[in-house]
This record gives sequence, C-alpha cells and structure tokens, in this order.
Amino acid sequence: MPHATTPDGVKLYYEETGSGTPILFVHEYSGDWRSWEPQMRFFARRHRCITYSFRGYPGSDVPEAGSMYGQRHAVDDATHMLDYLGIPKAHVIGLSQGAFATAHFGRLNADRALSLTLAGVGSGAGREGHEQFKRDARATAQRIRDKGMASYAEGLKSNPTRSRFKQKDPRGFEEFVKQLGEHPDIGAANTMENYQGKRPSLYDFEEEWKKLDVPTLIICGDEDEPCLQPSLYLKHVLPNAGLAMFAKTGHTVNIEEPDAFNREVWNFIALVEAGKWTPAEPLDKDAPLI
Repeated sequence: MPHATTPDGVKLYYEETGSGTPILFVHEYSGDWRSWEPQMRFFARRHRCITYSFRGYPGSDVPEAGSMYGQRHAVDDATHMLDYLGIPKAHVIGLSQGAFATAHFGRLNADRALSLTLAGVGSGAGREGHEQFKRDARATAQRIRDKGMASYAEGLKSNPTRSRFKQKDPRGFEEFVKQLGEHPDIGAANTMENYQGKRPSLYDFEEEWKKLDVPTLIICGDEDEPCLQPSLYLKHVLPNAGLAMFAKTGHTVNIEEPDAFNREVWNFIALVEAGKWTPAEPLDKDAPLI
C-alpha cells in the first residue's frame, strides 16, 4: 500500500492512475480517498490523478493527539503529497472540508496550483453563525467519541443536504454511508474538533482572496443551503473565479452528479490549459445597462 510520510511523521495513504498534467483530489469530512472514484476513472484518460486520505482517515495513520489535526495540517499535507510525488504544480480539486483546504492551499501556495476547484465550499463559514458552527462541531466530536462513527453515519441519512443524493441514487448513497461508518472514531472526532471546530471563517481572508488570481472554479448544489452564500461570496472576491450551480443537487456533488461534475471540471481545466480562463473585463460605468 503506497504511503507518503509527512514531515511530522504521519503516513498518508494515496492512490494514483493515469498520466499527463496532474490533478490532486482533496476529500470532504464525510469522505476519504475512495470518494473520488468517479473522477479518478474519468480524468485519468488525460491526466495523472492522485487521491489520498487525510490523517485520521482510512488507510492513513490515525494520530491520537488532537494537536496533530487541523486546517493547517490539511493544507500542509496536500502540499506534501505534491512534494512526495515530485509534482511542482497541479490542478487541485476539493470538496467541502477538502475545498477549504484547497482554497487555503491556493492562498498560501499559489505558485503550486495550476487551478483550484472548490466544490461544496463554505458551510459554517459565513459572517453569521460561524461561532455557533464551531461550538456544534466540538459537540459533535464528543458524540462521535461517545457513540462511534457508525452512529454518526446513520444520522447523516436525515441530513437535508444529503437527501437528494439518497433520492437520486439509493445504492450509491448506501455505499457512501457504509464507507463513512468505517472511519476510525479517534480520527473522525479529532478532525471534527480541531479542523471543523477551530477553522477560521473564509471571510477573515478577504484581502488575500482579492489577490489570488489562480484560475478557480466554484461548484455548488442549489440545495446545499449552507454553501450558497459563501460560494457567491468567493465568486465575488476571487478575481479569476467562475461559479457553476447544479439544480436539485445537494452537498456531495461529485458523487451525486458525477457526469455533470466531470463535464464542468473537464471544460474548466481545458480552458485553463488553453489560457482562456481569464478574469472578467472591468465594468464600464458608461456602457448601456442592457
């Protein structure tokens, strides 16, 4: 089993396939390296594709200390995956928790990103409710310690941002829940407490976002209510960002609507590599309104 060992000694499980310009996939809280299988199969036709598990997730080491987890660890681990594989620059694609890591990867390592895809980004990161979100995350971490991940996964079946996935693809949704229930309790609780429960708001970095001109695609399901406003916000502040909204779609957009997701990202990467994904022209105040 292939592993990349981080500078602080954590082994991260990864898999890769295909050849060409590299793509690094960064998973959500409720996913792991397996979450990107529809994308690994599709994009490997023209790209070198890498998927990996965060620390604390299946296949990777599960540190017991909470101090070994957090948003900065996730950003650094994504960077280390590229370093370990000898990749100077890559297209980086993240979902949810992985989209937070991807955004901050771009903010801190813009020279390593060919492009950024931020899917299902921003839950709990708005100007209102951010502190409550962090308190809720820490309480959820304790419930995971008390009852385990199988119970957490079962509870996700009634989450409104996942309900459309369950309706569209019952078989795929059951696989998703089963895999989630396999996550190590310690790693899941530590991630929930120290990443979700401590991460800063996206809105805290507005001046830095305004300077990040890396080509960026934001994808949001229109039924992923917690991510709607943050997605619009990032579209507004990032100078070279585009926004794709998927109708009747929830949070787990890459496996709920894999064909639509793959087509959207495929087109985005093609435009980036052709040099045609560029910032919008400045508004001409004297131009006709219509």
